[in-house]
Amino acid sequence: MSAPQGQVALVSGASRGIGREIARQLAQQGVSVYAGVRKQKPTAFSPDRSSTVSSYREIELDVTQAGSVDAATSRILEGSGRIDILVNNAGVSDGDHDALQLDPDKFREVMDVNVLGAWRLSEAVVPAMIRNNYGRIVNVSSTLGSLHHLNRPSEPAYRISKAAVNALTRVFATRLDGTGILVNAASPGWVRTDLGGPNAPRSVQQGADTPVWLATLPPDGPSGGFFYDRAPLEW
Repeated sequence: MSAPQGQVALVSGASRGIGREIARQLAQQGVSVYAGVRKQKPTAFSPDRSSTVSSYREIELDVTQAGSVDAATSRILEGSGRIDILVNNAGVSDGDHDALQLDPDKFREVMDVNVLGAWRLSEAVVPAMIRNNYGRIVNVSSTLGSLHHLNRPSEPAYRISKAAVNALTRVFATRLDGTGILVNAASPGWVRTDLGGPNAPRSVQQGADTPVWLATLPPDGPSGGFFYDRAPLEW
């Protein structure tokens, strides 16, 4: 189901990769999209000219800085009066290293972006969603964060952070039950991006599909779930 016309979305980490594709697909569905980027580029985004795009604009957003989060969300609300969709896509990895050799600074960085960044943004947009009795929050997680699939030691901080994102999803979904706000997590899978590398089996279009689906759920859609290819994934 496509999102109703007139909706406004904020997508973090949208300068490239999955985030950019999520923003593009939402814009194709008629959503006014604010693409959160750490540094705005002088040239505007150029969508596929064969598609109808209502609105797409970049907005400076550093999810690790409360001031940046507040400034971005305030600017959107001042300009549009609403934020209907939030996609928490911004994320970083610690790379492939030994889980028994902790790098505290790297761990803090990963948790700050992947977990606290999603938390900060969600807190910032929820009041506007509650006023409108409508909202969709999508946390881009990973199969690597599933406890069911935690059977390899690679990227330990990233895996732990995504497990925490899944827990955050359940906590917010429970807190917002009955408000018209649906909160879900999505695994895009192993996607060919700068983070996933060129050997990944999935395209950015495939990776973005489930987050976009969750961002445009109907009122009776699920909340508090974890999905891969639009199907429930083991926690």
